Amino acid sequence: MNIKSIRKDWELIQKLIEKDRTVLDIGCGDGGLIKKLMKDNNSKAQGLEIDGNLVRDSISSGLIVVQGNAEKDLDQYNDESFDYVILSQTLQAMNKPKKVLEEMLRIGGKVIVSFPNFGHWNVRAQLLIKGRMPVTKNLPYSWYETPNIHFFTLKDFQEMCNSSNIFIEKSIGLASSGKQFEIENSLLANLYTHEAIFLLSKKKYEKIKIQDKQKIINPSRIRVV
Repeated sequence: MNIKSIRKDWELIQKLIEKDRTVLDIGCGDGGLIKKLMKDNNSKAQGLEIDGNLVRDSISSGLIVVQGNAEKDLDQYNDESFDYVILSQTLQAMNKPKKVLEEMLRIGGKVIVSFPNFGHWNVRAQLLIKGRMPVTKNLPYSWYETPNIHFFTLKDFQEMCNSSNIFIEKSIGLASSGKQFEIENSLLANLYTHEAIFLLSKKKYEKIKIQDKQKIINPSRIRVV
């Protein structure tokens, strides 16, 4: 993934976060996104990073970053500790991505994830024509060197959210050209989305009484036309 795509990813993530909010950036690297959020959104941001050298770099620049593994160390955070929890371009490298998402939704009011779409037409074309695992600008590693463990598509992710009580509040797609668009449940979105950014929250259910009978209503499924 090139620097330009990283910056575009950060810009979109920043726009999804309200000002003056608490943020945890998981896999924060050297803290570049944290700095951006603190400067532009006045966020009270901190990070979790597995690489000790990057943690030291972040701390030396005045950031609050803890060394830890997202798949093992999120239990150190209390429920609803942050307004937003971010996982950028890392979900596909997790052994148990669904479990990580559930933990993020536990500790944050809202979750933002971004990931490459393995259903993009260029990825499909390389598999079809060359018969080999694709190598693209967004997926630059050979199969034996890639950190990616789970090769999922946009549609796979949407279906997992739907079956896991995860509400998709907003979804943004980036085409290879850099053009951005709102993702819908369509074949074209899965073909043309190069990178995807999702704003997620837990589906909330509330009980109301109607004619002395209790019914469960899911407000997240109510659509205002």
